[in-house]
Amino acid sequence: LCLQVPELEKATVRIRQPERVREIIQSLREQGVAKLQVISDFDMTLSRFGCNGRRCPTSHNILDSSYVISEDGKKKLKDLLHYYYPIEIDPNRTLEEKRPLMVEWWTKAHELLVQQKIHKGDIAKIVRESEAMLRDGFKEFFDQLHKNNVPLFIFSAGVGDILEEIIRQANVFYSNVNVVSNYMAFNDDGVLTHFRGPLIHTYNKNNTVLQGTGYFQQLSTRTSIILLGDSMGDLTMADGVPNVENILKIGFLNDKVEERRGKYLDSYDIVLESDETLDVVNGILRYILAE
Repeated sequence: LCLQVPELEKATVRIRQPERVREIIQSLREQGVAKLQVISDFDMTLSRFGCNGRRCPTSHNILDSSYVISEDGKKKLKDLLHYYYPIEIDPNRTLEEKRPLMVEWWTKAHELLVQQKIHKGDIAKIVRESEAMLRDGFKEFFDQLHKNNVPLFIFSAGVGDILEEIIRQANVFYSNVNVVSNYMAFNDDGVLTHFRGPLIHTYNKNNTVLQGTGYFQQLSTRTSIILLGDSMGDLTMADGVPNVENILKIGFLNDKVEERRGKYLDSYDIVLESDETLDVVNGILRYILAE
């Protein structure tokens, strides 16, 4: 397979069952472009985890650390992060334990943001002045999918308004891109009043929050899936897809690599360790989409 997808030779790539991965990629190619869809997380999956030894911000971080948040607000949001983030990534806690705590975290954070009276008109500037970065190779990724009319479904527990603006400012917000995320609701004066439901956090990115959207139903012929994520919670993003024939799960392992490697290799077909690019994904897409 490395002959067809040389990017799989990269030192960042780990695969537990190479033969199985070869078969899935082969099937995706044989099924053809008309059957393909891509389902992806956003923060730390399409966006970078780090750059030059510094952490890159998530869509929540961008907002939390911006000029529209008071110093007191920033401190409270940081306290929430320090308390809940270790719970989110703790490999020894069950999902049952984590879920209610994630709801608690997101709810408290959203309430704090609402108190800041954020203005809709500030969002573009907040993003422009932030250190948001999409992964290297993002343009080829978005362009390939758009050119071949492959739907890209971005399923994010982040802030929809911020991440849409990041994609827009990168000039890749094409018509084939669909986002489900936590969106802000503004009043007639353009001031944030609440977040629209349902609440999406790291561990409920599945069919339960998509009910009534009919998104996957419209794509019922798209039974080949490439799924991109960076957490255990992202593995359920394709649960709403009817009649999946082939699914290739690619996981970005960004943080605490040694400690979490085993779990990722058990769950994802391809694991990319500390890889800030979309090279492997683009290489696979190039092979699948080749005439």
